[in-house]
Amino acid sequence: MSLLTDPLVQRMLLVALLVGLAAPIVGTYLVQRRMALLGDGIGHVALAGVAAGWLAGSWAGFAERDALAIPGAIVFAIAAAAVIERMRSHGTTGADVVMAILFYGGIAAGVLLIGAAGGTNANLLGYLFGSISTVTWTDVWMTVILAVVILTVGLGLRQALFAVTHDQEFAFSIGLPVRFLNMVVAVLAAVTITVAMRVVGVLLVSALMILPVAIAQLITRSFARTMWLAMGIGAALCLTGVSITLEHNLQPGALIVVLGVALFLLVSVVTSLLRRRSRRTTSRTEVAP
Repeated sequence: MSLLTDPLVQRMLLVALLVGLAAPIVGTYLVQRRMALLGDGIGHVALAGVAAGWLAGSWAGFAERDALAIPGAIVFAIAAAAVIERMRSHGTTGADVVMAILFYGGIAAGVLLIGAAGGTNANLLGYLFGSISTVTWTDVWMTVILAVVILTVGLGLRQALFAVTHDQEFAFSIGLPVRFLNMVVAVLAAVTITVAMRVVGVLLVSALMILPVAIAQLITRSFARTMWLAMGIGAALCLTGVSITLEHNLQPGALIVVLGVALFLLVSVVTSLLRRRSRRTTSRTEVAP
C-alpha cells in the first residue's frame, strides 16, 4: 500500500488506466476495417513529430526540451492519418508504396532530429518503447484530455462509426457523412497513438490497440460487447504490466504486450477446447437413440 501513496506511482497507474481504456476503442474500428497495422505506421510518423517538438523546444529555450514533444506528435500523426485516409478513400495508385515511404521516412527523420536537438539514445528508446516512469503531472493532464476526447467521440459516435467501418455503401445510402466519419476514425487513431506513446512506445502502440480487441473477439461476436470487453482487457493489461514493473526491473511497454500475447494464446486454446467439447456433445446428442 505504501507504493500507492507515491505520486510517481499514482501518475503511472492513472496514465496506464486511461491508455488501457482508450486504445482498444479505436482498435475495434481498425480491426473492423481490416486496418490493424495502421497504428504502427502512424506511430512511425509520430516519432518525427516528437523529434520536431524536441527541436522546437530546444530553439525556443524551454527548460524541458521535450515540452513540445506531445503537441508535435499530435500534429504529425494527424497529418499522416489524413494523408493515409485520403489515399485509401480515393484508391490512389501506388498508395502502399507512398505509405511505406511515409512510415519509414518518419522514423528515420525522428532519429535524426532527436539527435540534432541534443537528445540521447535513452530519450529515443523512451519514445520507441515507452517510458511511463518519467511521466509528469503535465503529461497526466495531457493524457486525461486526449483520453476524454477518444472516449467521448469513440463511444458517442459508435453507431455511426460502426456503420461506416462495417458497410460504407449502406452508410452512404442512409445519409451518413461517410468521408467525414472515415476521417474521424483516422484522426482518433492518430490521437490514440500520441496518448499511448508514453506507455508502450511508438513501435508497440499498435499491439495495445489491437491485442485487447483480438482477445475480446474470441469471447464475443457483438461489436458493442467486443469494444467494452476490449476496454476492460486493455485496462487490466496496462495496470498489471505497470504493477509488475514496480516490483521488478522490467520494461513496462514490452511486458504489457507480452502479457497481451500470452492472454491471447491462453484464451485461444481455452475457447478452442470449449468449442470442440461442445461439438462432441452436440454430435453425441444427435446420434443418441
